[in-house]
Amino acid sequence: MLTLIAIIVLILLGLALLVAEVIFIPGTTLVGILGVAFAGLGVFLGFSAYGAEVGLWLLIGTSIAAIASVLLSIRNKSWQNFSLDKSINSRVNEDDVMVQVGARGVTVSNLRPSGNAEFNGVVYEVRSHGQHLEVGTPVRVSRVEDRTIFVEPLTIYQ
Repeated sequence: MLTLIAIIVLILLGLALLVAEVIFIPGTTLVGILGVAFAGLGVFLGFSAYGAEVGLWLLIGTSIAAIASVLLSIRNKSWQNFSLDKSINSRVNEDDVMVQVGARGVTVSNLRPSGNAEFNGVVYEVRSHGQHLEVGTPVRVSRVEDRTIFVEPLTIYQ
């Protein structure tokens, strides 16, 4: 009786891992290999414990169940419940109004080396020249390249 329970549990676990490979974590291969291994071990135990005829029926039944469960889960599109169907269409600093070189502002987030700074009441994504700047650091625009705003900290002498 314990062998029968072990066979059923191994086959069901193998089928569950195969479906998980297809639906939840496609492309990892490890889960699919484990699913085939568990189901195969269950069928092997069936051959060992109950003979060739029962083992063959287990092999056929497990193969049909594996193919059917994968096809049904793909066909029912249950995997769409787990996929991201929204996309971000916005871009960084897409406004036509850009700050000019020499404009002064203040950082509103840490720059490590990129973050946000405010110029004339408008917050832009900016980039420092490699240095870490804390929130509230006065900055000056040193250059603008391809909508990327590079800033440098203001010193007492600027």
